[in-house]
Amino acid sequence: MKNYTMRNADVASGTSIRSRGSVAIDGARLSASAGSGPVFDLGGASFVYPALINIHDHFRGNYLPRVGPKEDRFYLNWAPWDADLKSSPVFDERSNITVEQMYFLSAYKNMFSGVATSNDHFPHEINGAYLSRLPIRVIEEYCLSHECSSFDLHWGDGIEIEHARALERDWPHITHLEEGFDPESQDGIGILERLKCLDDHDVFIHCIGFSDDDIAKAAKAGASVSWCPASNYFMFNVTCKIRKMLQAGINVAIGTDSTATGSVNLLAEMKFARESYQKMYGEDLPASTLFGMVTANAAQAFRMTDRIGALEPGMNADLLVMKARHADPYENLAGAAMEDIEFLSVDGVPVIAEKRFEELIPDSADYEEVVVGGRPVLVRGAPASLYRAIRDAVGFKKRLDYLPFEC
Repeated sequence: MKNYTMRNADVASGTSIRSRGSVAIDGARLSASAGSGPVFDLGGASFVYPALINIHDHFRGNYLPRVGPKEDRFYLNWAPWDADLKSSPVFDERSNITVEQMYFLSAYKNMFSGVATSNDHFPHEINGAYLSRLPIRVIEEYCLSHECSSFDLHWGDGIEIEHARALERDWPHITHLEEGFDPESQDGIGILERLKCLDDHDVFIHCIGFSDDDIAKAAKAGASVSWCPASNYFMFNVTCKIRKMLQAGINVAIGTDSTATGSVNLLAEMKFARESYQKMYGEDLPASTLFGMVTANAAQAFRMTDRIGALEPGMNADLLVMKARHADPYENLAGAAMEDIEFLSVDGVPVIAEKRFEELIPDSADYEEVVVGGRPVLVRGAPASLYRAIRDAVGFKKRLDYLPFEC
């Protein structure tokens, strides 16, 4: 693996911005000093970020269009939505695509929004055959309960066993929680309390039913929350009490959910989160706060702050270089589009690279060239070939908005 350096760009990491700084890569890790490899002068025209983290996705569900309530009759909980999905023409169309194809599509959905790390909310026995083969990092170090109610799909070995395993391995215990407004769904925190499974290993998805007391208990326990506002509004016409969660000091990260209900990718979800916060409270959600929600906060929730979510020596060389369209790096990311990505690496290996970075492409790896935003980029894997295969499988020129190229 090559050593290289990116220099002469503002570098956003954690709560600081290094003006006209450098980032050095030594194999799969970030280094404190530049090595003897290539040096890329970004000329002050780009910003460098830690690659983004999508805390919540469903890699089997990233197909379009969305499927949701009819005639603005929003759901009481997720179960009737699942019935609508599985009886929809979209679900029938998706059945022409293999599970493996869906996993690679989902990886590209994340990759083309600057994501190097994501979570697929399925149990290991279902996704284990695919994750290590994907061009991004989809974490395998997690324990899982689908949900804390009788609507649970019984993934994993049960809440108590999965939570105990998370404590033993120092992994997150991830579960949908209070995704609905029926009495049972709204007792999620109570269920975990009674089972003695409420603590800082928990990562709660959605939490739209949280009361003020639930928020206080989650904050005291040190639990993390995945905020997926686009999916929440689409299914339930409401999202969680996000301002109270932030004021309580809860560690909040942003997730996309699947495109079956959520945004097309993490960049779109960030925009929706900011817009919805403004509408809910009449005040801005700072771009720097959004940045934390897709970097350091998500790393904290995954218990991976020593590896991902920042640009410090010794950490994984997950690098995102974006075109500078705004003077402030945080605002630049908050308003970014897929076409603004110039370079993305996972463990130092480029997965998206403009042609000027071509010398970093490993000789033995498979890449395809596609045109994004009018310029050719090299992409690890075979996204264009996959896109064509999907269109062949469904029998027409299917449009998937998270793939920003034509083929």
